[in-house]
Amino acid sequence: MKITRRDIVPDGPGSVKLTPVDSDDLWFAYNLISSGDTVMSVTVRKVLRQMASGGRDAERVKLKLEIVVETIEYDKVGSVMRIRGKNILENEYVKIGAYHTLELELHRPFVLRKEIWDSLALDVLNQATDPTASADLAVILMQEGLANIFLVGKSMTTTRSRIETSIPRKHGPAIAGYESALNKFFENVLQAFLKHVDFSIVRCAVIASPGFTKDQFHHHLLLEAERRQLRSIIENKSRIVLAHTSSGYKHSLREVLDAPNVMNLIKDTKAAQEVQALKDFFNMLTNDPDRACYGPKHVEVAHERMAVQTLLITDELFRNVDIPTRQKYISLVNSVKDSGGTAHIFSSMHASGEQLAQLTGIAAILRFPLPDLDDIEM
Repeated sequence: MKITRRDIVPDGPGSVKLTPVDSDDLWFAYNLISSGDTVMSVTVRKVLRQMASGGRDAERVKLKLEIVVETIEYDKVGSVMRIRGKNILENEYVKIGAYHTLELELHRPFVLRKEIWDSLALDVLNQATDPTASADLAVILMQEGLANIFLVGKSMTTTRSRIETSIPRKHGPAIAGYESALNKFFENVLQAFLKHVDFSIVRCAVIASPGFTKDQFHHHLLLEAERRQLRSIIENKSRIVLAHTSSGYKHSLREVLDAPNVMNLIKDTKAAQEVQALKDFFNMLTNDPDRACYGPKHVEVAHERMAVQTLLITDELFRNVDIPTRQKYISLVNSVKDSGGTAHIFSSMHASGEQLAQLTGIAAILRFPLPDLDDIEM
């Protein structure tokens, strides 16, 4: 995210001018913009003009609007955000108070104004403009006949390509067909790899599968790179690592992020810290259950007793349209930090965030055991 102007008072009013550079930035904007904020941007609107002949002609005009946000939608596939609200900027085409939908797109600047820039909004803004907060990991999850290519960014995981090929069985007279089908499958995966994995952006590419599929494809990739002189692969082959997973489907992404050789490459990133925090929580839940809790009520009680060491919470809880609920969670995060604890805000667009969401979206590792928490109704 590019900031061209910043005029903010912490816990007070202010505005920023932002330009989304990649799809992650639109996700940050989605987390940053709340109902009641105002957003100003250039937009295109269809207007009707009276013609000399008496008829009317529709024309698309470019104009600047500022709207008070009422609803926000995020389209992950199209990398577009839509904001609907009432216009507050006078112009000849759109009356003040008229409803309009603004589309925020990549490389189109917008100005965001808030009455209160709370600590969460400032955190999101700082993350969005911090290049070191990015994991930027490419993952090729495979099994025979199926491959999924994912890009794990600083705030979300996107599926870039899915390749499926029917491969015959590997015995009897069909073996010739097996080799041919496997080579065709590997060639399709290689083409997708070249299209979606950019080593000037990603830190490393992980090829993961059950069995030997990953090794066979890795061998094919390096062989073809030498044969065709594919410089991007030859120069970065040390950044291509292998990992074992139980399948080629998306749910196995967690196994990739858990792999020590992958964690070492991305250990200083937000995505890796989230994965580690969730792993620590589940270990605690298994080995010392009185020092782990989840659910809003249990976590609140634990915090009242100054017991929360590590708080795990999803960003979805902060996007609550109910302002008091949002404020409650912001206060909880700030209070945990002030009392010497750590707070991890998980992206609901990451595999780890999806997993935490299944546990009510909030959990905590405790400083000391609280065995009586189980007696409190969730």
